[in-house]
Amino acid sequence: MTVLDALSAWPVDHSAAAVIALRDGVPQLVETSGEQDRTFALASVTKPLVAYALALAVQEGALEYDDAVPFPEGATVRHLVAHAAGLDFDSDRVRYGLAERRMYSNQGFEYVAQAIETATEIPWRDYVREAVFEPLGMTSTSIEGSPGAGGISSAADLAAFASELLAPRLLDPTVLAEVTSVQYPGLDGLLPGYGTKKPNDWGLGFEIRDHKSPHWTGTTNSPRTFGHFGQSGTFVWVDPTIGVAAVVLTDRDFGPWAQPVWTEVSDQIVKAYSPS
Repeated sequence: MTVLDALSAWPVDHSAAAVIALRDGVPQLVETSGEQDRTFALASVTKPLVAYALALAVQEGALEYDDAVPFPEGATVRHLVAHAAGLDFDSDRVRYGLAERRMYSNQGFEYVAQAIETATEIPWRDYVREAVFEPLGMTSTSIEGSPGAGGISSAADLAAFASELLAPRLLDPTVLAEVTSVQYPGLDGLLPGYGTKKPNDWGLGFEIRDHKSPHWTGTTNSPRTFGHFGQSGTFVWVDPTIGVAAVVLTDRDFGPWAQPVWTEVSDQIVKAYSPS
C-alpha cells in the first residue's frame, strides 16, 4: 500500500496525483496515482504558472516587479501578483489601499498578464507557453480562459513544474527565492475556504504556508511550504525544507469534503518522504 492509495476513497469521479522528492539534489518522481496524462481544470492553480512566466520575464529584463501598472493608481506589478493591490476578487472595484490588506484577486492577474504582454510584446498566453510549458515538456497544459483561473493540465505536466520549483533549471535560484518569500509582511486577509489569516502570507504568485491553521497543506508541512490550490479541487505544494512536492488533481470542486482529506494525504506524504 502506498500513500496515494488513499485517493481511491475520495468522493470524486477521477483523480490523479504525483509526489516528487529530491534525491541527491535531483527531483525524482517517487509515487503516482491515477491517469497521469488525464487533463483537469486547474482553476487558481493557473496562477503559479503565470507567475513563473512573469518571473522569467523579470529575469530576462523585460520588466521589473516594481514597474508601475495602469491600474489601480500607484500600483506595481509586485502589488498585483502578491494580492496587495486592493482589487476585488473579480472586478475593478478597489476595496483597499495599496499593501493595506491581502485581497485575493483574480482580477489582479488580468493586469499581470497585460504587463507580461506589454513588456515582452508577445501575447501573454504565447509567452507562458514558450517560457514555461515548452521548456518543461508540459504538452498537455494550456490556458484557455483567464490568467487567474483558466488553466488545464495533467498530473504528469504539473509534476514537471513541481520538479522545476524544487530544483530550478529555467529560473535563477535567487529569483525563485524572491518569488517564494513573503511580500508585504504582516498583511491580514481571507484565505478562500479557510477564513481570515493573520497574517495571510503570500509570495509573488505563490501562497506561503507559514503558520496558518487550518490550512490546505498538511499540519506537518514546514512554514516555508509554498504553492496554490484551486476551486476545481486541485493543489500543488512544494516543501523546500524537506525537498518534497505534491500534485493532486480532481474533478470535484473544492468544498468541505476536501479539507480533511487534503490535510491527511499531505501529512502522509511528509511522513513517508521526508529525509530520515
